[in-house]
Amino acid sequence: MMIRIVPLIAACTAWPTISAAERYPTADAIVSVGGPITEIIYALGEENRIIARDTTSVFPDEVSDLPDVGYMRRLSAEGVLSVGPDLIIARSTSGPEEALDQLRGAAVPIVFVEDGFTPEAVLASVDTVGEALGVEEKADALIAKLTADFAELEQKRVGRDDPIRVLFALSIDGGRLNASGRGTGADGIITLAGGVNVMADTFEGYKLVNDEAVILAAPDVIIMMDGRGDHGGRAEEVLALPSVSLTSAGENEAFITIPGAALGFGPRTPQLASDLLTQLETLSDED
Repeated sequence: MMIRIVPLIAACTAWPTISAAERYPTADAIVSVGGPITEIIYALGEENRIIARDTTSVFPDEVSDLPDVGYMRRLSAEGVLSVGPDLIIARSTSGPEEALDQLRGAAVPIVFVEDGFTPEAVLASVDTVGEALGVEEKADALIAKLTADFAELEQKRVGRDDPIRVLFALSIDGGRLNASGRGTGADGIITLAGGVNVMADTFEGYKLVNDEAVILAAPDVIIMMDGRGDHGGRAEEVLALPSVSLTSAGENEAFITIPGAALGFGPRTPQLASDLLTQLETLSDED
């Protein structure tokens, strides 16, 4: 197994050396598991090699024409094997393990791409997928572009004296917010957009938080994912919660939504983070 040094733009912070994946340059019946993985394959121009994808793979629109093998964490080995893959490329959090063991037993090679919510993780994912597909030059070109995009995003964040305090809520359960702590896609995209995740120092992952925790966190804005019911109705419901109403977010009715893809960290991450940065700046200007 060889190791490559990924070419990077000097303006960007030096990223770590990335270890290569196994190479399958002749694979042409690929099952892609994970939205970011599928987006990377499309961004590399290798989409004609995909024969099926998982439920989280929804971009670009034409991917919906491919067979759906199920949700990435609840895969069925039988369902995956039914499409006749010669390679599976999957996020490292795919499962269950029993299904993965059955796939390994069927002698179908699987390349796992490590999850992560930083620019480094995005570049590493592109490198791993490009290596697996045997299109290293294409991967290097995409990495160079993304490196430049992340550097440009970093410049947009420079000079912001008072970052906006953000609470990301995955859902509402019994009047409590299921909020994001550190180590999540929400935490990562908030950081890239120049915001501060108010729960990052409190816990890891997602957790139902009580009223006191929300009030003490003092968010300036509440963020949720779009595509889950009526935007106006959800904003009204969230901002009316007693805990939220006592915060700056509640007082200023500061509520915005972001695409679910913003939590996935793939080729569109720089643009999605830039879009969120613009939304946060607009809110800040209105205060």
